[in-house]
Amino acid sequence: SPGAKAVSVADVAVGLMTASVRGFHAAELRLRSGEWQGNAAQRIRPRRGLAGRRLGIFGMGAIGREIAGRARAFGMQVGYHNRRRRAGEDAAYFATLPALADWCDVLMVAVRASDATQHAVDAAILAALGPDGHVINIARGSVIDEAALIDALARGTIGGAGLDVYEHEPVVPPALLALPNVVALPHIGGASQDAQAAMQAMVIANLDAFFAGESLPTPVAG
Repeated sequence: SPGAKAVSVADVAVGLMTASVRGFHAAELRLRSGEWQGNAAQRIRPRRGLAGRRLGIFGMGAIGREIAGRARAFGMQVGYHNRRRRAGEDAAYFATLPALADWCDVLMVAVRASDATQHAVDAAILAALGPDGHVINIARGSVIDEAALIDALARGTIGGAGLDVYEHEPVVPPALLALPNVVALPHIGGASQDAQAAMQAMVIANLDAFFAGESLPTPVAG
């Protein structure tokens, strides 16, 4: 059922991006601990919002395109890296991932897992984002070197991360969850009623076509 979950996953991606950039988790910890005594009593360093930021999408497939549309509504600039340039795509194309990381300050991982993308987001890519940079992963945990990510977050090499997937699911390193600059979800990107209904409808459409002797709407190459 290709593309059936794209809208649902894109919604979660943008939610994670907003939460990471605006520091929602750290703010919530302050509130729950009782540290917050009102805005007048305690000032914190203001954060940049989404407008004007550069979003780099690693993997401009169905999910990446949905994310791009939402990001533009926030007033963000959008660029992407893909195996090849997308015809008609209204976003800046970067031929390499390092070039995209140098340009953007929010890196959105939306690429498929493969041998070629294993640990593609490593220490060097994270360092290129800078201390005000963020990485969001709604694709597969294997794309990011998790040890390098923990180190970059702990050292302040990057500003934050929003994660829905992990390298060794369902195991998540305690050191990652303990960081205040991490927003973490338990792989719920596609877990919406709309996504599940779309997946079921696509499977049924393929079954109907098969038994009717017609071409499948979404055939799988053997």
